[in-house]
Amino acid sequence: MKIPLYQVDAFTSKIFNGNPAAVCPLEDWIDDDTMQKIAQENNLSETAFFVKNKSEFDIRWFTPISELDLAGHPTLATAHVIIEELNFKSDKIIFKTKIGDTLNVTKKNNLFLMDFPSRPPKIYDNIELVSDAL
Repeated sequence: MKIPLYQVDAFTSKIFNGNPAAVCPLEDWIDDDTMQKIAQENNLSETAFFVKNKSEFDIRWFTPISELDLAGHPTLATAHVIIEELNFKSDKIIFKTKIGDTLNVTKKNNLFLMDFPSRPPKIYDNIELVSDAL
């Protein structure tokens, strides 16, 4: 299996600066275990995977140890790959997440503007459980 892989330094225009993320364009979804292993091998904070779905893109993110439900800089890196490397013919990208969020990224001049959902804070009864997850 061959999967394209881009490593993008988000939040910068200089190489070896910013916040790196891996981006993997897919024709169709592959199994979760394979995506997890790719993220482990990349060993970056996140690896983003995306599939074009009509005029939108489905997106998922994996750290070396688990899947995330939302991630900022790898979404920015993915938008960069879609527009700059894959020559997408629009300056607005709509991402759909696994949990149903809609993320909008727009390129204006030389900047990428991200519009993410707002989530209310949660109260945790068991602080030990929260600290174990961190």
